[in-house]
Amino acid sequence: MTVKTAFPPNRFPHALFQRVPGTLWVVLGALVIYAIVSSLILAAHPEAEPRFRLSLDPILTASLAIQVHVTAAISALLIGALILLAPKGIGFHKTMGWAWVIAMVITAISSFFLTGLMGNSLSPIHALSAWAMISLPFGIAAIRRRDIRQHRQSMTGMFVGALVIAGLFSFLPGRLMWEMLFAT
Repeated sequence: MTVKTAFPPNRFPHALFQRVPGTLWVVLGALVIYAIVSSLILAAHPEAEPRFRLSLDPILTASLAIQVHVTAAISALLIGALILLAPKGIGFHKTMGWAWVIAMVITAISSFFLTGLMGNSLSPIHALSAWAMISLPFGIAAIRRRDIRQHRQSMTGMFVGALVIAGLFSFLPGRLMWEMLFAT
């Protein structure tokens, strides 16, 4: 005699959890971690009074490596968002896809010239750059094999992990992007 359950196996019982894709859960988790880390940093520096103020001075006065990295990352983020919203399988998608790959390669390579998070050495965040450099050829190979599912997973994973989540943590208090938006 088999026991029947009210819910399918490996599913959350609440309908909300069944409708939210895994990628969204990863982004929400990153937002929670970001909020906690930001509040801890700001609590350690009570003299900091963040007020929204957009200033490009921190980037314009930064090194060429930082300027190239920020420009490429913002380009990849905007192109990637456009690709995700646009219809797939048309010439526009392929053209913008190659533009995105080039922007991602420049973003990843330029990141290896940036240090400071952990002194003058590379930090764990550079693992995302290495991952992107390895994953990009796999995503391209997948679409050439006509493996659309694998291509979508590779490219979406890189967009979310290497751009959205890594980009989010570039806005931690005290970092350059934070200074661009909130410095006094």
